[in-house]
Amino acid sequence: MKLVANNKKAYHDYFIEEKYEAGLVLHGTEVKSLRMGKCSIKEAFIRIENGEVYAYGMHISPYEKGNIFNKDPLRPKKLLLHKQQIRKLIGSSAEKGYTLVPLQVYFRDGRAKIEIGLARGKKLYDKRQDIAKKDQRREAEKELKLRLRV
Repeated sequence: MKLVANNKKAYHDYFIEEKYEAGLVLHGTEVKSLRMGKCSIKEAFIRIENGEVYAYGMHISPYEKGNIFNKDPLRPKKLLLHKQQIRKLIGSSAEKGYTLVPLQVYFRDGRAKIEIGLARGKKLYDKRQDIAKKDQRREAEKELKLRLRV
């Protein structure tokens, strides 16, 4: 598995309940650009329209050595999921407070994949708790490192 893009902000802003792997429908030079790592999913979001899943705001930079066949970098990309998974996502995302967010883009067996998370938004105090836990863990590791040196 070759990781192309990661969305760390999603883990900070949301509780990830479930994860799904979906295929990406790409055109021509978009694949070459992805292989070079030219992708951003920081501002991306996912919508379900007419029983089909689309990723909006996912930026794949145009391939430098491409030509007139380069596509719009911000065009909506269709995601490939099983019909049962789409039905489950429609039901889950209809609940109040749930949304679909892209977590990472990667290649598996030569095919471009995107990991989708069914997420529930964090409140400000949840984010503060996570930051405090991270700081405590960092301090504990620092102390452990100092003890091992002495």
